[in-house]
Amino acid sequence: MGVITVSAVCFERADGAVLTVRKRGTEAWMLPGGKPEADETAAECAVREVLEELGVEIAIAAIEPMGEFVTTAANEAGFALHASVFRTRAAIDPQPRAEIEAMRWIDPAVGIDDPAEAPLNRELIFPALVAERAVGRGPSGVEGAAR
Repeated sequence: MGVITVSAVCFERADGAVLTVRKRGTEAWMLPGGKPEADETAAECAVREVLEELGVEIAIAAIEPMGEFVTTAANEAGFALHASVFRTRAAIDPQPRAEIEAMRWIDPAVGIDDPAEAPLNRELIFPALVAERAVGRGPSGVEGAAR
């Protein structure tokens, strides 16, 4: 089985909703992001992809690592996905660009059960966010941080 490596950003609104996007010609909703270019760090890739896909310019300092995740690729049958995921609560005004056909904000507690969400979101990202919410942790992992 081949492995696809990507970087992605989990944009979280104050109400806990997460931005997901759908690429043209696909069914799965996923976090904005994409494949790294040569000599590009995971964070640099995430920042570049968000600018290309959503017109959102964000500084590397405005994102924090959420983790490294391995699951099944959403749109490439027979491939595993290795994702470096970053998170931010930066206020943004995204606009679908490039290969992005649609975008939506979704509550992770709802997205866990949405078969249209990519495996990365349903199986790993959304459950982690729901668990954080349950113990009152915010994006930085600080007890009692606002959600």
